[in-house]
Amino acid sequence: MASIIATEDSRFGLRRQVRLAGPLNLSSGATLGPVDIAYETYGQLDADGSNAILICHALTGDQYVASEHPGTGKPGWWWRMVGEGKPVDPARHFIICANVIGSCMGSSGPASVDPATGDPYAMRFPVLTIADMVRAQALLLDHLGVARLSAVIGGSMGGMQALTWPTLFPDRVESCVVIASTARHSAQNIAFHEVGRQAIMADPQWRGGDYYADGQVPSAGLAVARMAAHITYLSEAGLTEKFGRRLQGRDAKTFGFDADFQVESYLRHQGLSFVDRFDANSYLYITRAMDYYDIAEDHGGSLAHAFTASKARFCLVSFDTDWLYPTTESRIIVHALNASGAQASFVELSSPFGHDAFLLECPELNRVVDGFLKGGRA
Repeated sequence: MASIIATEDSRFGLRRQVRLAGPLNLSSGATLGPVDIAYETYGQLDADGSNAILICHALTGDQYVASEHPGTGKPGWWWRMVGEGKPVDPARHFIICANVIGSCMGSSGPASVDPATGDPYAMRFPVLTIADMVRAQALLLDHLGVARLSAVIGGSMGGMQALTWPTLFPDRVESCVVIASTARHSAQNIAFHEVGRQAIMADPQWRGGDYYADGQVPSAGLAVARMAAHITYLSEAGLTEKFGRRLQGRDAKTFGFDADFQVESYLRHQGLSFVDRFDANSYLYITRAMDYYDIAEDHGGSLAHAFTASKARFCLVSFDTDWLYPTTESRIIVHALNASGAQASFVELSSPFGHDAFLLECPELNRVVDGFLKGGRA
């Protein structure tokens, strides 16, 4: 992928990080500064700056959207969507993907060192919102010399960021693609997140978040949090087809509490592999940011009012088996966009994979995104 970076400017390329002075004013009234942002870029910015696309990642995602992850060695999390010959193509687009603030892949978060004390922030890091993440991305775009985005694209929490962009910076966004997402977190969404947070905080190794010094992390609690969340990303039909009630590596039940069933073994693997690449405190902060997310609440209770200043085109995509952010949530956004006078298209796609469908093989999604992006260019 490095071969597609067609510039000598040190700001552009893979595995980049920048420290911006800030301060970044946060929704809570606190400030954050300096602000570290880890990011990657692919392709080259046109002379008129008209081809920039920002990709926003989900809860446990990162900036490695189309390059090999340095920790796991796996391909980028959206290699099916981003790359040569794909809908978001570095031959046509200048692509930016940044790790959100609050995370743990190089952007400022609870594991970062507080310059005032010389120690990790831990739970002294300020509480964030989705809007704060977007404001930090705007600072990064300023640093990169990107005045305007041809498109901002994201799925799940990335979709929340994408939808927030035209509400905060209406003059900087030409089009917006929101996939498998919502305009606010429901009580059910908050409830699942709270189960995960309580699992982390109940782990004796959490110690109020101050576990960085000795490296004894709350891995058990974080693994349970990941297991609970992962269930919401799948569909019942998908789980049944993949696992059913099949036993794991045995011919009979043990009448104990080992992982008798394949689905149990699968979830345990998901939890254990997650703790190797993610920080427990970051999980607390990012899930809290998602729970606070409610665009209408930030605009006098009117979702339609949030988009009245924007001239962007919108594309909404949902999946019929997604019960985390079901199609009804996308329809609410579409109705609000219509009420605001915005140009909006919407499609519900069929997939057996539930919420995670946007990350998996889905040719229909690629066609929708490709058509929408090309429809906006002369």
